[in-house]
Amino acid sequence: MTGAGTVIDGKYEILTQVGKGGMSYVYLARDKRLNKQWAIKEVKKTGNIKKDEVVVNSLIAEANMIKRLDHQSIVRIVDIIYSGETIYIVMDYIEGENLYKIIKEEGPQPEELVIAWAKQICDALGYLHSQRPPIIYRDMKPGNIMLRPDGNIKIIDFGIAREYKEQSLKDTTVLGTRGYAPPEQYSGQTDARSDIFAIGMTMHHLLTGVDPRKGEAYVPVRSLSPEVSEGMEMIIDKCVQPAPENRYQNCRDLLYDLEHPNLITKGHKRAQKRKLGMFVLSAALCLVTLFSGIICNVAATSINNNTYENLLGAVEDIESWKQAIEIYPGNTEAYLQILDYYLTDDNLDVDEAKEFETLYNRNLSEFDKSSEEFAELNYQAGIYYFIFYDNCENFRACVQKAQQFFKSNHDNVTEEYEYKDISECYYQMCEYYTDVYSEKTEYTKSDYEKLLSELNDRIDECSELESNNTKISLYCCAFRIIYALVSRMAALEVSEQTILNLFTKTYNKTIEIESSVLSSTYKKMYKQIFDYYESWYKNIEGYYDVTLEVEGISE
Repeated sequence: MTGAGTVIDGKYEILTQVGKGGMSYVYLARDKRLNKQWAIKEVKKTGNIKKDEVVVNSLIAEANMIKRLDHQSIVRIVDIIYSGETIYIVMDYIEGENLYKIIKEEGPQPEELVIAWAKQICDALGYLHSQRPPIIYRDMKPGNIMLRPDGNIKIIDFGIAREYKEQSLKDTTVLGTRGYAPPEQYSGQTDARSDIFAIGMTMHHLLTGVDPRKGEAYVPVRSLSPEVSEGMEMIIDKCVQPAPENRYQNCRDLLYDLEHPNLITKGHKRAQKRKLGMFVLSAALCLVTLFSGIICNVAATSINNNTYENLLGAVEDIESWKQAIEIYPGNTEAYLQILDYYLTDDNLDVDEAKEFETLYNRNLSEFDKSSEEFAELNYQAGIYYFIFYDNCENFRACVQKAQQFFKSNHDNVTEEYEYKDISECYYQMCEYYTDVYSEKTEYTKSDYEKLLSELNDRIDECSELESNNTKISLYCCAFRIIYALVSRMAALEVSEQTILNLFTKTYNKTIEIESSVLSSTYKKMYKQIFDYYESWYKNIEGYYDVTLEVEGISE
């Protein structure tokens, strides 16, 4: 550490310390010749030869890279001094606070502010990635972003940035900040998509206040900060996908979505902007392949990938999604988009349900039945049919349709699937109902008591989960199955109070959830519970009241 008043290289006078990191100190200094203030970063050798070599090389690379850059959101380096034991990097002095300090003192930041900062970060990193060769920053985090008094940001500390070498399979040195850095930064070659992962984790930290360096499992933003928009959550989730090919592929596309988060809805990816370009690219690749006479698997796969993403990204276009399924019938994304689209009018009508089942059953052999993606598709499809098939006027049809999907999970789902026990509970509900009304099984009083106990346990378990959508779907399904089976339970003298207590419990659990944090499909489930609770409660009492005429009460 260098004391105030020390003069470095005969011209930079140290005024005060303004920051420090693991191996470095940052000072405010005055240029005695120009009478100008600079920030000076001091890094001393540790005595560890290998580590010192990495640090020295990184800092020299930082200086050489930044000297040739010119961007309003990137700090300038004007000098580098190496004494043999200590390195001094002279750079712009940025007034303000780093975002880590701001979030530590003030907590989670408003979405509009985070978007404004993220747009500037995207612009700056996009500029770095456009250099020849591209520069990969590799250490994006709130502590490396300075917020100036005018509200704009500056990116500082390029100590581990590197020029991207396409032919290199692995970075020479593994550096970065755990929690913000993507998986490939510790095992393979980093590229522009690695910086995009770090942007996503930085936005997540700023919006939730949860520091990813603590090593806790990733949780979607809205589970921690429900006021954040669905579009913003989807942007961040895409940024932080473990596989680079599933993230935004460049800062330009990320910036577009940050400018239009309201255009992103569940199940409908934004691809309109690049649709024409991707089509032209696919056509060009086809022509090149045709005229050259070279037909290879790599080219075919590339074309298929481009076409698939293009079709998948079509907005409200069932035919495009069907074509996407034809290309990759084992991928579940297009199936879910079709289901979501059908629910825009609050129900799955008979023709829509038949069309979806045809697609699903035709390609059943293409799915990886042990995968979590397949389990999730069955889970979501089962819930949608349970609640919305034929507008729920024929509840028996709803349950029978849902049962096939939950049975598939019952037969195939792996232990790793997050909602395995809850999916199994749905399956049991469907089994009881269909068996009773087909007279397939003669259930006893103890059988129904066992079902009620299972529902009670699953509702308690579900209430501890982060996902409000998962909670409300189970509450709604349990709510409907209790009411649907009450006449049979009353006939067997299952305790009226046990039934009413569980029925009311689902209602009270629903009240605990703010409807604003639910996605559109799950808001419909939420509304069903509130719309029917009072009248259904009275009807349940009616089944146990011998003085009431119950023949006209609908199941």
